[in-house]
Amino acid sequence: MAGEAEYRPRIADLAQEDRPRERLLAVGAEGLSNAELLAILLRVGTLGENAVRLAERLLAELGGLPGLHRKSQSDLCQVKGIGGAKAAQLMAAIELGRRIAVCSPEERPTISSPADAANLLMYQMSALEQEYLFVILLDTRNRVLGKPLEVYRGSP
Repeated sequence: MAGEAEYRPRIADLAQEDRPRERLLAVGAEGLSNAELLAILLRVGTLGENAVRLAERLLAELGGLPGLHRKSQSDLCQVKGIGGAKAAQLMAAIELGRRIAVCSPEERPTISSPADAANLLMYQMSALEQEYLFVILLDTRNRVLGKPLEVYRGSP
């Protein structure tokens, strides 16, 4: 009805089995939506908006996970309900995902085909909005020596 405030439950108002952290423990991370996973990182919402609703709005405004991946910390802080601390938490999670995707230095992947090189850069490059050229340095056994180096960036 007009004039009535929409009911927006807090996480604490949800049934125990419907709360994101509890669902993660019960069904595993794979069983949660992107918004629920983000809500766990965000920890709290804003006045009138719980963490899950804030995460849903964030994803909608930014164009989903790829949009979130492309945003800088200052871009994230422009979203209502996302301050410096929440933006930093999200940026840290994205960077951890990137580091996992490119493997740890101890595992030093081997590049034996163009597909191997593409797989190494796919996560990082999927968020780029312009042309980039990277160089992957290899040892004599085609093992990656370090992080790919950006050597060229096209115009925006």
